[in-house]
Amino acid sequence: MNKIARMLREPAFRRTLGYYVLIFCLGLSAAALGPTLLALAAQTHSRIGDMGRLFFAGAAGGAVGTLLGGRLYDRLRGHRVLGTAQLISGLLVLFVPFAPTLGWLVALLVVKGVSDGLINNGVNTLLVWTHRERVSPYMNGLHFCFGLGAFLAPLVVAQVVDIPGAYRWVYVGLAALSLLAGARMTTLSGSPRPPQAQPGGPETEQSRRIPYGVVIAGALFLFFYVGAEIAFGGWIYTYAVVLKLAPAVQAAYLASGFWLAFTVGRLASVPLAARLSPRQIIAAALLGCLFVMTLLFVFADSRVILWAAALAVGLFMAPVYPSGFTLAVQGLKLTALASSIILLGDSLGGMILPWLVGRVFDTLGPRAMVYLVSVSLICDVLAFAALLRSRAGSAVDAVRPS
Repeated sequence: MNKIARMLREPAFRRTLGYYVLIFCLGLSAAALGPTLLALAAQTHSRIGDMGRLFFAGAAGGAVGTLLGGRLYDRLRGHRVLGTAQLISGLLVLFVPFAPTLGWLVALLVVKGVSDGLINNGVNTLLVWTHRERVSPYMNGLHFCFGLGAFLAPLVVAQVVDIPGAYRWVYVGLAALSLLAGARMTTLSGSPRPPQAQPGGPETEQSRRIPYGVVIAGALFLFFYVGAEIAFGGWIYTYAVVLKLAPAVQAAYLASGFWLAFTVGRLASVPLAARLSPRQIIAAALLGCLFVMTLLFVFADSRVILWAAALAVGLFMAPVYPSGFTLAVQGLKLTALASSIILLGDSLGGMILPWLVGRVFDTLGPRAMVYLVSVSLICDVLAFAALLRSRAGSAVDAVRPS
């Protein structure tokens, strides 16, 4: 009991827990959109294909917030920036299920995306500043919390999807949780600072220099990965319903199953990250994803394969993001500017591919989602190779965790 009490008093533990709660809320809001797309389309009197604009809007705002974070976190107290962004995000979530038109909904999600970009940039950057070279398992733990939130959101939606208007209460509850988390973060003391800002660590020209080859390769890696993740997780519900592979309730459980497997994979990746290098984890995960997507091509009309594929893709996708981000920043003097450039790939990836799926959904049919996700994963393999090459060329070599 005394050991637990001491751990709770440690500043690093309190910070880490706070970041975990914020990323959990981010996972909830990200995954709530997919299973409520049909309800939001009815609410705004919009076509299903037009709902892809919502992914584009949120990610466009996220790109702005990510770049803005590159300036703010290097200059201001990170916890106040994080808490304020979370409070704004929570307020905007509250208005989502009451937007009367698609235009209003897009505008809300653009501004919410700015806040979410600040949150995503902040929790990743401040966690690295807190744990430094030992960040790998903590990074996987952070993204496990995102997966946990993403799993719970469609599960909750499944309970109310057949009740007219009840989806609104899902957003109201999410808003309340987000506001509480934001209020707590604004009062959390001891914001970590960049390594060169620490006492006894003078900044040199070399420490200021950003290896842009590594940073850009890392951004491309996240671009293609996040595009595949958000497109699959966000559209799998509508994909199953439109192809009549599952009724609405089962499709909501299918989406939740994807995020459940995603969450389990993130949890399993925490001890794996302490034993294997990020490059080993990424290579195995991407190969697994491509194999499963091949099964969806071959057995396109099988409900059993659809369920198996959703679970397997979630499991294999789970460790890719945290391992890729860790690989990109390991050994760097990470500034918020460098972090924001890498995470910009996250925002742009979550904007373009899910939007593109929506554009082709009505014209080429729902199966285009499988093709686009597969192409994005193949491109991610190429970006991974470029990241490894860039690290070797800039003499930034990832160390195997001990």
